[in-house]
Amino acid sequence: RPRRFPHLPLRRGLNLRRAHRDYLLRFHSLPEASPFEPLEEGASAEMAERRACAVVREVLAMTVEKRTLVDHLTHFRRDFGLPNRLRALLVRHPELFYVSIKGVRHSAFLVEAFDDDGRLLVEDGMLVGRDRLEELVREGKKIRRAQKKGVFPVDGDSDEEDEEDDNVAEGSSEVDGEFGDLFEEESVTGEDWNEVGDGGGIEGDDDEDDPESDAMEEFWVKKAAEEGLVDSGTEHDVW
Repeated sequence: RPRRFPHLPLRRGLNLRRAHRDYLLRFHSLPEASPFEPLEEGASAEMAERRACAVVREVLAMTVEKRTLVDHLTHFRRDFGLPNRLRALLVRHPELFYVSIKGVRHSAFLVEAFDDDGRLLVEDGMLVGRDRLEELVREGKKIRRAQKKGVFPVDGDSDEEDEEDDNVAEGSSEVDGEFGDLFEEESVTGEDWNEVGDGGGIEGDDDEDDPESDAMEEFWVKKAAEEGLVDSGTEHDVW
């Protein structure tokens, strides 16, 4: 059945003064104005405002997010025939629009496209894909910050690990250069190494004679001479 008193649909938690409520009730009691046709000459200010609200409502309904910046609407003010104080018009009609003051520039939302929790009633596929992409980008930044802090160390993926590997390589090259200089110096090779390279034995072998080694040497020399492996002669000829 029809309502006994005029009803003004408002979003949850919005309270208006009685004078403002009465103005909005009179505003919605006016005949509808087409946003695609210009107003007739001599139209009242209330009818001009009603057409301006219809134009803004159509523009917001054509957007994907059902919102836009107030500056964008002001940019087309002359083309759409909107009033000079456009932001004041949007604030004056909270049953149709919601003006967000977050950020540097204010945004205008279409109230009928959102539920009481602030979610879109009908989400566009492009909007869902964009939200998913933003979520993945935020997750990637979160993982990179965690890797820098050492919470999730991954081999080969951290820039700090690459820098540490470079530092280790540089340090090892410096150490190799230090030891390389040691081998190039002549003072490292001692007298023992020089004597081994020159005489072919260890110091002390030429001074002391071993009788067992002399006897064994004489035995093999004689045996080689008997078998004809070497010419007969002194034992020095064999060597």
